[in-house]
Amino acid sequence: MSGRPVHRLLRLLHSKIPGLKRKILIILSRIPYPLEKGDKLRAFYQIRELARQHELIICAISDTKPHPQARNILNEFSDAVYFFRIRKPGICFKLLTAFFTSIPFQVAYFHRNSIQRKIDQLIAHHKPDHIFCQLIRTAAYAQHLDIDKTIDYQDVFSAGLRRRIKISPWYLQPLLKSEYKRVLQYEAKVFDLFDKKAIISMPDRDKIPHPRREEIFVIPNGVDTEYFKPRKIDKSFDIVFTGNMAYPPNVNGAEYLVKQIMPKVWSQKPGTRVVIAGANPASCVKALASERVVITGWVDDIRDYYAGSRIFVAPMQIGTGLQNKVLEAMAMQLPCISSPLANKALKASEGNEILIGRNTADYAQHILSLLSDPEQQESLGLNGYKFVIQRYNWKNTTSELSKLITA
Repeated sequence: MSGRPVHRLLRLLHSKIPGLKRKILIILSRIPYPLEKGDKLRAFYQIRELARQHELIICAISDTKPHPQARNILNEFSDAVYFFRIRKPGICFKLLTAFFTSIPFQVAYFHRNSIQRKIDQLIAHHKPDHIFCQLIRTAAYAQHLDIDKTIDYQDVFSAGLRRRIKISPWYLQPLLKSEYKRVLQYEAKVFDLFDKKAIISMPDRDKIPHPRREEIFVIPNGVDTEYFKPRKIDKSFDIVFTGNMAYPPNVNGAEYLVKQIMPKVWSQKPGTRVVIAGANPASCVKALASERVVITGWVDDIRDYYAGSRIFVAPMQIGTGLQNKVLEAMAMQLPCISSPLANKALKASEGNEILIGRNTADYAQHILSLLSDPEQQESLGLNGYKFVIQRYNWKNTTSELSKLITA
C-alpha cells in the first residue's frame, strides 16, 4: 500500500475518535484582526477557543495590507499563519469574468488559482485532519478536498441580498438580483460539498435553500465578557449605535435612526445627543453629522462609547445573523432597543431584556421613556446583562463547534 492511502486511512481513523486533538486548517476571507467586522470577530474568538484543544493552521485572504500586529497576535493561537493578498487589478478581472459564469461575485472576488495552489501545497505539507471554511466565499478552496471538512455559513447571504434589493437604488437592483440568484444556488450547492455545516442562528438556518437544512448546526456568536463589562463613567451621549459603517445594513440603520427616528425624539427632547461609532463610515453616514450627531470613524476602544452613552439603539432593517453589537452593549449593561429582525436571532425577552421598535413611533417612544426613567434604564440594562452572561459566551459556543468538528 502506498504512503498516501496509508496516511489517508490513519487520518480518517484519527478523525473519528471523539474528543481527540485535531490538526485543523482554517480558511478565512479576511485576516481576523483588528475586530471591526462581524466575520472577523467570530473567526478570532473561535480560533482563540479552538486553540485550547486543537492544533491550528490559519490561511487568511486579504484585500488590504495586514495590520502590523495581526500575525503576531494570531501566532499566539496557531502553529502556522499564512496571509494571501488579493489586489485590485485581479479583483476587477475576476469580477468581470464572473459575469459569464454562475459563480457568486463575492466568491469570485476572493478566489485565485494561485492561492488555490498554495493552499493545496500547505495541505500536503501540514496534513490536516480537518478543513474549516468560514463563509461561502472560501468554499471553493476546499470543495475538491478528500478531507473531513466544515463550512460555516455564518449568515444566510441570499436573504440579506433579497432585503437589500428592495431598498437599493434602481441602477443597482439588476446587479443585486443577479447576485441573489447566484448566492441562492451556491448556498444549496455548498451544502452537499461539505461533511459538516454550521450557521449563526436558527432563523438563518431555516432560510438556507436546501431540503436537509435541519442538519446544519447552530453555533451562535458569543461576547468577551472579560473585555466588554459594565463600566461607570460620565455620560457624553444619550444614544449610541456602533458597527462597521461601510456595511450596508449598518449604513441603513444609521440613516434610519438619524433621519426618521430622531426627529420624533428631538421634537420633545431637542438636546438629545447621538453618537455613531464605527470604522469606515460611508459618505452618507458622514453626512449625518451635526451638533447633535457625532460620527466617529475608527475608534481605538469602542467600550468608551458604550460606557459613555445612556442607551444603545440598533434599528436594523436589513441584514441577517446575530448582531454582535447588541451582545456587546448588553454585556456592558446598556439598555438596548432593536428591531424584530435583530431579536429573531438573539431571542431576548421583549420588554424585560430588550425593547423592540416596529416602526419609528415605537423607537421614539422607547427612547423618550428610557431617557425620562433612570430606573427603567438600570433595570433593562441589568436584565440584558444577565441574559448575555447566561446565554452567549465564546467558550460555550465554540465548545459546540469543537464537538461538531470532532464528531
